[in-house]
Amino acid sequence: MSTPPTFDVDLFADEVVLDPYPVYAELRECGPVVHLPHNDVYALTRYDVIRGALADWEAFSSASIAFNPMANEALTGTSLASDPPVHTQLRATLTENLSPRALRGLKGSITAKADALVAELVAKGSFEAIDALARAFPLEVVADLIGFTGEVRANMLRWGQAAMQVLGPMNQRTAENFPIAGELYAWCSQVTADDLAEGSVGRGIFDAETLGAIPPDTAGHIIHQYLGAGVDTTVAAIGNLVALFARHPDQLALVREDPALVSAAFNEVLRFWAPVHAWGRRVTRDVTIEGTEIPAGAQVAILFGAGNRDPRRYESPDAFLVERNPVDHLSFGYGPHGCAGQGLARLEAHAVIEALSRRVGRLVVGPEVRVPGNTTRSIEELPVLEVIPA
Repeated sequence: MSTPPTFDVDLFADEVVLDPYPVYAELRECGPVVHLPHNDVYALTRYDVIRGALADWEAFSSASIAFNPMANEALTGTSLASDPPVHTQLRATLTENLSPRALRGLKGSITAKADALVAELVAKGSFEAIDALARAFPLEVVADLIGFTGEVRANMLRWGQAAMQVLGPMNQRTAENFPIAGELYAWCSQVTADDLAEGSVGRGIFDAETLGAIPPDTAGHIIHQYLGAGVDTTVAAIGNLVALFARHPDQLALVREDPALVSAAFNEVLRFWAPVHAWGRRVTRDVTIEGTEIPAGAQVAILFGAGNRDPRRYESPDAFLVERNPVDHLSFGYGPHGCAGQGLARLEAHAVIEALSRRVGRLVVGPEVRVPGNTTRSIEELPVLEVIPA
């Protein structure tokens, strides 16, 4: 039995979160588990090890998904930060409205919304892809789904971004975002069914609470997850797909020639640029991985992006190839905590890819601007200078 190798890097330094892939490659070569003293975490770096840890909720507990104790305390009692059996009950209500059957009814309206928005932007000839598409579209979809109105609708982006930033270590980004995440938390603590539009999923969650399907006072926690975990990551994924298709017009052409590749293309976007940088777990006992030991109580950092580019799993992992169809990518997690909202995210992203591939031959873009983030790796600005029609 040996201790894991150590590596001197701050996983949350600006230059790392802006482009983590060179560091991921070094960490993978160091070993499947690498101790990072700067962050006091054990990083999981390779595909099989990450997938195994995500499946093993008893050894890798979700009681510590954040990298600071304040955020973990605030998340106590939510399905994100709980383990079975509590997690199972809370998640059932969350996923009931996100099941394939429930989402089938939304497909038509989401597809039509995406097509109308893309058609309008293409007609303009130039636009800011993040604000006008990657943010505008998922914000509208989620707001309509949950029944958000007024103040919360106006604050969704701010609140969703802050909820992800505060999962990092207690750095400047976390400190600056705690007050904003606190606004979201306060709103979710006092929201009532009457605050949400009639006939919405949000109202349905309160109905479940009234019927005793979930514990009292948990409806607000569940609604917090739609906003806290679902918005920022979907915005990131849609921004990423626009940027990747602009960089790789040949791959967009493949989708245009064969629309059956839409789902495969989104899987490859998620594999190539994982929307989530690092996610936490706490080991409940001494865990041995390939001969090295993680001591009980240690904080673990799961690096989805490192696993997604593991050459042990994927051939030519640094190439963006829509025909690859990596259905087993790690960006939605795996196991009991696999992303509850992935069906909705797919529906939104597929609708955008379909509309782009149908209407766009090539996107001429300016430089993409990224801003450092603790948890979500996304593009802040992406100017589309010219649309060359299909």
